[in-house]
Amino acid sequence: MSVRWKSPLLILASIACGWVGWSGEVLLLPLAIFLPLLWSNASSRSIASLVAAGYFLAASRGLPQGVANFYSADLLQGLVLWVSASASFIIVHAVFWTKPRCENAARRKMADATRAYRYLAVVVLMALPPFGITGWAHPLTAAGVLFPGWKWWGLFALTAGLLVMTTRFWPAAAITLGAFWLWSAATWTPLNLAEGWRSVDLHQGRNLGRDGSLAYQRDLIATVRQTIASHPDTHVIVLPESALGFWTPTVENLWREGFRGPDVTVVAGAARIGVKGYDNVMVAISPGAAKPLYRQRMPVPVSMWQPWSRWAGQSGGARADFFGDPVAEVAGVRIAPLICYEQLILWPVLQSMLHAPQVIVAVGNGWWTKDTSIVAVQKANVTAWAKLFGLSVVTAFNT
Repeated sequence: MSVRWKSPLLILASIACGWVGWSGEVLLLPLAIFLPLLWSNASSRSIASLVAAGYFLAASRGLPQGVANFYSADLLQGLVLWVSASASFIIVHAVFWTKPRCENAARRKMADATRAYRYLAVVVLMALPPFGITGWAHPLTAAGVLFPGWKWWGLFALTAGLLVMTTRFWPAAAITLGAFWLWSAATWTPLNLAEGWRSVDLHQGRNLGRDGSLAYQRDLIATVRQTIASHPDTHVIVLPESALGFWTPTVENLWREGFRGPDVTVVAGAARIGVKGYDNVMVAISPGAAKPLYRQRMPVPVSMWQPWSRWAGQSGGARADFFGDPVAEVAGVRIAPLICYEQLILWPVLQSMLHAPQVIVAVGNGWWTKDTSIVAVQKANVTAWAKLFGLSVVTAFNT
């Protein structure tokens, strides 16, 4: 390849991998495996930074429009947050980049090992806080497509494949991973749905959770009862993030009294107000009982999680519980709860998988993602993780 065209082609290829791989189609996720190859072939640190930037910005291209929708603002504010969110991804890839493979045969082996170890550091850092807080579009998410049912072995296999992609043996890795990709695509089957579990998607836009009236809660109870009547084999019903609004004693009592009768558990999103902010939670409601089930480990940065407010002595914003309870139990079933943003990053998923859940329960409030592929990407990620670990899935979203 001409030296003149090499760098522009690497950057364009990284943009294509990010754009197509993270389009919301689960079977396209393995395009992310080419990122380490493109990154390791960059001729300089600045080109490596542009490769990482092209990939990340293309993968997260829905953010500017989403931010504009959320704040009812123009795209400028969204563009600023979009670029800011890419900073950690670009910095990590820039710092750990090393010179392309050496032509001296005696040093190639050492150079390959150095690049592989450096990319392993990138993989780990972008999976865990603090860098992993914005660790979207992580290539390891593709493990569920390439190695469905392999569980942790699939994760290790893809990690090894990504490291080899940074060495001179990359053609062997690309061919091997490509073969697994083709086989998986040819044998792909729909997700297993948890027996006796049902979800209720809502279409209330930005109004979800903001209507504190008792009439709204009664309408929601009526919707749940109608679902039960239509599907008498239901044991658990899942409602989206924020479906219950603020979790107050009044709301709790209304649900406890209004939901007597059917032997069904409702899992729904709510906000629990505290002295210095609020918790984004899932609540479990069963006949005569109602209690918070799970506290979100990683709320959406900026719009929800605002740590600078607390540092300044101010209250407000959602509290993060980075490594809080990774699993919960509903109707005798161990679940991995994932609320909205947690479906886009790695460590909440992997932490939950360490505790051998039986069902992934993924909820979200995606009204602000209109005209973007963000919700589709969330669902693709959840599907990939469920496939990797052979789990059933229940999803509930508001749009």
